[in-house]
Amino acid sequence: MGDPGDSPVMMSPARKQLGFSEAELEEMAPRSHRAAPNLIGRFKKKLRCSRPMAKSLLQKFVPILSWLPRYPVRDWLLGDIVSGLSVGIIQLPQGLAYALLAGVPPVFGLYSSFFPVLIYAIFGTSRHISPGTFAVISVMVGSVTESLAPTENFVSLENGTAIDTAARDHARVEVASALTLLVGIFQILLGLVQFGFVVTYLSEPLIRGYTSAAAIHVTVSQTKSFLGVQISQRSHPLSLIYAIGNICSKIPETNVASLLTGSAAIAVLVVVKFLNEKYNSKIRMPIPIELITLIVATGISYGMSLSENYGVDIVGDIPSGMKAPMLPNSSLFASLVGNAFAISVVVYAFTISVAKMFAVKHGYNVDSSQELIALGLSNFMGSFFQCFTIGTAMSRSLVQESTGGNSQVASAVSSLVILVIILRAGELFYSLPKAILAAVVVVNLKGIYKQFIDIPALWRSNRIDLLVWLVTFAATILLNLDIGLVVSAAFSILTVIFRTQLPRYSVLGKVHNTDIYRDVARFDQVNEVPGVKIFRSSCTLYYANANLYAEAVKKMCGVEVDRLIEQKKREIKKQKQLQEKAEKRMKKENKTKRKEMEMDSHNVSVKEPEVQIATDYEALEEVIPHYPGSERGNFHSLILDLSTAGFLDTVSIKVLKNIFRDFQEIDVQVYLAGCQENIIDQLDSGNFFSSSISKNLLFSSVHDAVTYASRTHSQETKGSDTFLNTKI
Repeated sequence: MGDPGDSPVMMSPARKQLGFSEAELEEMAPRSHRAAPNLIGRFKKKLRCSRPMAKSLLQKFVPILSWLPRYPVRDWLLGDIVSGLSVGIIQLPQGLAYALLAGVPPVFGLYSSFFPVLIYAIFGTSRHISPGTFAVISVMVGSVTESLAPTENFVSLENGTAIDTAARDHARVEVASALTLLVGIFQILLGLVQFGFVVTYLSEPLIRGYTSAAAIHVTVSQTKSFLGVQISQRSHPLSLIYAIGNICSKIPETNVASLLTGSAAIAVLVVVKFLNEKYNSKIRMPIPIELITLIVATGISYGMSLSENYGVDIVGDIPSGMKAPMLPNSSLFASLVGNAFAISVVVYAFTISVAKMFAVKHGYNVDSSQELIALGLSNFMGSFFQCFTIGTAMSRSLVQESTGGNSQVASAVSSLVILVIILRAGELFYSLPKAILAAVVVVNLKGIYKQFIDIPALWRSNRIDLLVWLVTFAATILLNLDIGLVVSAAFSILTVIFRTQLPRYSVLGKVHNTDIYRDVARFDQVNEVPGVKIFRSSCTLYYANANLYAEAVKKMCGVEVDRLIEQKKREIKKQKQLQEKAEKRMKKENKTKRKEMEMDSHNVSVKEPEVQIATDYEALEEVIPHYPGSERGNFHSLILDLSTAGFLDTVSIKVLKNIFRDFQEIDVQVYLAGCQENIIDQLDSGNFFSSSISKNLLFSSVHDAVTYASRTHSQETKGSDTFLNTKI
């Protein structure tokens, strides 16, 4: 039995007299005497939600509530409208074309370009991507619809060669909408459990190899439209090989009119798109050659009766108006689960890669998990309107960004363009040849086909990444899109398992009177070097943790780098505007003074005074503070300790370049310490070094880098040109 003097009852009065609080008394009491935790009270505290917290959660899950009230109408609205019109004009032919890839009638491509796009505009966090139909996703959907509803299942009993196209199309639409519902459910669930980070393990070489193989699948699927023949496509291993064999056997049945129509369309599209790219800086809106081609081809087909006279396959009836929402066929779910999960991951991988590219370029952040939820809601809601799965097309996103798009208002405008077509103009494309849509699809794959130049580049820079690229490409070609993705991801993860482990990030400090540096969070007798941040990762830097590494560097440095860069851009823009205004004002004043002096001196010319303009510029420099300001504090140098890195891939080299660029933007110099010789070789072969990043920024140890950085900053502060150089 314990001493009675140790009980809380006996000790509380005495200790209360000494000023101890109830919480301190509870902590002093022996563990056996402490009050049992109030689990119900703690649970209630966890569930408690204040008004600011509720508002924050609502804005997190519905991002439009956060950015729309602060929407800068004067600065962004015109650009968003022009961008939305441009994207809408492009989305119309792509929606019609990609619907054929998905194996459904063209009008469902228009539906898929309208409903899901509006949903994403409400829930998405990227300001620049263009959601909607996408070739790679459409062909994945098409492989499922044509496998579960093959053409031969709808041959008329009365006529052994006739096909009941209405019944076939109805069945395929049911499959596509059920598949889209499952994809949406998977994406929402994965987003709620914060699955977004897992897609980081789909490396850039894997995605590029996969999309390159998918482009081959798309091209082969469109060959039948060029030739004007009918072939069946299935979703199984070696299906692409069988499809190529079927096409070769059908070559004698080629419809010459379809072939000529498609070839002419490809030639026109390629030439005009080349001109659009070449002169994109001189024209605000690119020439809508796809829409023009559709209109001209439809007119020619109608005037010459290509379908009746030459047997050219045309789009046919495109019903006007909206269809009432309906529940997808749940009896199909069991046969679609595997494909739905694969498609949901591929859609997200494409979307987040494009979204992060634009986010880095324009200096804002995208929420990976919220992107999953936004895509999931877009597909989930779209499935009730018989839409097929949507993704993000790089070509449209580039157009949306380059034509002045600043927010998802541009996507909303583009969807309104599609709405007009659905309600009024859809039936005008009745006579459009399918070969024209096939041409639109194939020409838009040009950017993906350029990815084959990755092979020599990866051979020179990183052969492990090259192996991932080649295995992904071969597996996707031979095993089809769904199985190929699984095999590719498994192989990529295997390469990681054998090369690395999960990293631990730390900021290092110096042990007093030594040249030893340790983690300041784990050791008490360690202090950070004033003005210098030393960052270390416990394992090598590679594609899966490269972006996490960059985010950790910025977070642990204690400076909001992205916000300071954005602030700098705004100040530079403001200064430029003020200088332009001052220059215009001074020119006007100088002109007036010159006229007055000419009148006084009887038309004798006087040199234009320039002193006043210079004086105004000095005043402008006083108006705008020099950057960076006090927010950066005394922080002047960042040292990245790469002594734990065993290799660097192409992605990590790009991230290191971005780190150098971002911190140099805020006048913080970055140094690399502890690089092994093979790391320096890989940096060299990856074109890391440039005029702004020289090898003089490499140091053999952290201590050398700290000494050099501190002395350099001290000499710069004092204005001296001499210092002890401890570089390699």
